[in-house]
Amino acid sequence: MAPSNEQKLDQIHQQRIDQIKKAALKVFAHRGIVGTKMSMIAAEAGISQGLSYRYFKSKEELFITLIQEAMEEANAAFQHVQQLPGTPLEQIKTLTQNIFDDSNKYPFLLIQHASVSDEVPAKAKQIIEHYSAKAWMEQLIPLFIKGQKLGEFCEGDPYKLLFCYMSVITGLMLQEKQTEGKNWSEDVDILMKILTK
Repeated sequence: MAPSNEQKLDQIHQQRIDQIKKAALKVFAHRGIVGTKMSMIAAEAGISQGLSYRYFKSKEELFITLIQEAMEEANAAFQHVQQLPGTPLEQIKTLTQNIFDDSNKYPFLLIQHASVSDEVPAKAKQIIEHYSAKAWMEQLIPLFIKGQKLGEFCEGDPYKLLFCYMSVITGLMLQEKQTEGKNWSEDVDILMKILTK
């Protein structure tokens, strides 16, 4: 059965929203909220500025939408890490590869910007605070302890070791310009040496 006109319009509407969000994510990640204008997002999306306002009232509304989605996705990734196949070492390695995946680069940079900038909307700050990085780390600690018992990870305080590990990952992602866009997912084994025996 062919889709109705209403279904086609809904599909076009959703495609346009996705197109604008994808463009906005890239522009916000590079320029921050202060350095971004709706005209830049529209240009990146290949649409008129007027059309972008049909879908989002302001760049702030768009920014908040993107932060909510990015935080939900990051939260889900950490919650489901123990359901990944393999040993604890393999599960944390897979999580790390997923973090470095190109599709996660812009959401990560957006979250970092929202975490440290004073110019982001209060609602975005509230969303960031709702999903604490400490809670994400606590999702990994039982897995890390299990890996320590199996002899996969080095001895020591799991929280401190994981905190150092995640700090290195954050640093590498923020250094992308200095590393000429290097994709660290290919070198996760080097990073894993921080945690392994």
